Amino acid sequence: MSEEQSRTRAGLLFGVGAYLCWGLLPLYFKLVAMVPSTEIVAHRIVWSLLFLGVLATIWRRWPAIRAALGTSRVMITLTLTALLIGGNWLIYIYSIVSGHVIESSLGYYLNPLINVLLGVVLLREKLSRLQVVATVLAAAGVTVLALGAGTGLWISFALAGTFALYGFLRKIAPVDALEGLSIETLILTPIALGWLVWLQQHGQSGLTDHGTGIALLLVFGGVITAVPLLLFTAAARRLPYSTMGFLQYISPTLQFLTAVLAFGEHLTTAHLVCFALIWSALALVSFDGLRAAARARAAA
Repeated sequence: MSEEQSRTRAGLLFGVGAYLCWGLLPLYFKLVAMVPSTEIVAHRIVWSLLFLGVLATIWRRWPAIRAALGTSRVMITLTLTALLIGGNWLIYIYSIVSGHVIESSLGYYLNPLINVLLGVVLLREKLSRLQVVATVLAAAGVTVLALGAGTGLWISFALAGTFALYGFLRKIAPVDALEGLSIETLILTPIALGWLVWLQQHGQSGLTDHGTGIALLLVFGGVITAVPLLLFTAAARRLPYSTMGFLQYISPTLQFLTAVLAFGEHLTTAHLVCFALIWSALALVSFDGLRAAARARAAA
């Protein structure tokens, strides 16, 4: 097996692992649903930093982290990605604990289409005919949902937009997965830690108010936050952006099934029409990507 094949195989394993973890996350957040979303996010950040610090020590990555901290271009990019991923976490957790898992899954289904639009806006890429048709189908699906049952539609757009921008910036950032995530978490930690201290001082801490089991789950949030993000950023640096787009269907599919089968969320006619149009759009984008890849291989 060549070095390139090994790199691609590792990237696929990392990517599948990341999206499986994210697809099953609603089950975890339902267990801690009695804790406010802002506090859950704060715990994710603080405990992630400790977990990442242990990994950085074991893997001897502190010199690389210090080098990245001293590079202004890297710090500007990672400050932006930290804000994007922090906002994404907050909106996502809110969607779970408030019973909008279907809308969160729609957001991550929209993500590949947002990636296509980012390519047009940021990279001056031109849409193929199939991509134009897919965009029209997606817009029609969103319109149907907005008219029929659009109370949580903002969740879908916010999740799709923040994560698409995060993935784009992390792919071009000249820093590896562990170093980048450690710095992002470090940037967010003062805010998160300050909020947790304030809650503790005012007798509103979920860490102490809901028993040992909930406290342990909140601490464990650091691991379940860091691991899939490490897998994702490692995969993004090894795989083409189009391949990452295919893999990310794993997560919203698991979320969608969990919402309907495990949580019993109501699936309206507007939801069904919207998802049918979105899935059709994704099928077109996937086919177009495969055809473009085949042409590129043939030309090479």
